[in-house]
Amino acid sequence: MQQLTILGATGSIGVNTLDVVARHPDRFSVFALTAHTRLEQLAAQCHQFRPRYVVVTSEKTAQLLTQQVSSETVVLWGSEGLAMVASHDKVDMVMAAIVGAAGLMPTLAAVHAGKKVLLANKEALVMAGGLFMEAVRCSGATLLPIDSEHNAIFQCLPQSFACVGAAEKLSAGAPGNSGSEASNQGTSLPGVRRLLLSGSGGPFRIIPVDELTTVTPDQACAHPNWKMGRKISVDSATMMNKGLELIEACWLFDVGEAQVEIVIHPQSIVHSLVEYVDGSMLAQLGNPDMRVPIAHALAWPERMESGAAMLDLVATGALNFEQPHLQRFPCLGLAREVAKVMGDAPAALNAANEVAVEAFLAGRINFTDIIRVVDSVMQNWSMTEPSHLVMVQEADTRARNRAVESLNRL
Repeated sequence: MQQLTILGATGSIGVNTLDVVARHPDRFSVFALTAHTRLEQLAAQCHQFRPRYVVVTSEKTAQLLTQQVSSETVVLWGSEGLAMVASHDKVDMVMAAIVGAAGLMPTLAAVHAGKKVLLANKEALVMAGGLFMEAVRCSGATLLPIDSEHNAIFQCLPQSFACVGAAEKLSAGAPGNSGSEASNQGTSLPGVRRLLLSGSGGPFRIIPVDELTTVTPDQACAHPNWKMGRKISVDSATMMNKGLELIEACWLFDVGEAQVEIVIHPQSIVHSLVEYVDGSMLAQLGNPDMRVPIAHALAWPERMESGAAMLDLVATGALNFEQPHLQRFPCLGLAREVAKVMGDAPAALNAANEVAVEAFLAGRINFTDIIRVVDSVMQNWSMTEPSHLVMVQEADTRARNRAVESLNRL
């Protein structure tokens, strides 16, 4: 019986994880759940799964939740509570699904404790990739990707590869130092030429570019294939999520940005691909259902039923692929430029994007202002190589302040 902590239990990944866990009561027990503000949903999860601990953001929220859950569940709050349930010696694995920069510290706590970490929080690697992977190497933690694209790549790599092994190959500085000085040198993965991250193109893939100024938050969040939270849905619409995933892939698989290609695949059936030097290309296919990568990581190195519908290739019909156009998706081009320099630039990119997307969702700026805010922060960014987390946090704060200043000028 594996003891599981879910960081971000009421979000899309957390809900899907609990759905998979409920299908295998003989294999998994929920040790702890954490959430931000959705108390009613969290209380219902506690009644169903009876965790030993539940963690919320504030003391006031904790007091309210205490009145709604069984006395057998201990209610904690704040960053110390998050770190405790992520690193507790009774915990076997941690689903890291807190959205944004807030997920970095509890995810690192799980890594330092040597847990099996199921990484759905891409920002942890975007912000502090070098420090994060060094912590994986030193602690002996097992790191498994949950993003459907990175999980697909992981499944298509040689069986001998494990993401924890990628950290052991890292040298100082940016990833891919062992084989990415030029795009024709291949990757540091034996036999692999390049990685291809697929993306649907979101809800605005084909509408005229000059109409993007007037799109609404609800339109941006209406993803054609996936059911996701509002922040990541906007990132999908701008394709910033694919840019952040590019940076994440560099760290997970120890490759340079030149070895990662982005392709638009509107059907979201091929989740990503790996091209080998002999001309072979392996792809992982499946219906767009996050329970598939979640079940894969929970059971790894085994397989188990996820609850997802089986893929019917005949009914699916054609599979299409396109090259993304940077005029439509300028966030993607900016993220690639950041991936070339790394250092603390990805942390700044992520912070500026979080501020801009929050402003868009609040109706303060237009959709096309998101890239204007982020680009203004990254212009003349003085990149440094963070040697400890304080430097990452300082870059995050500095970028957020710059983004707010940019918003005020709009």
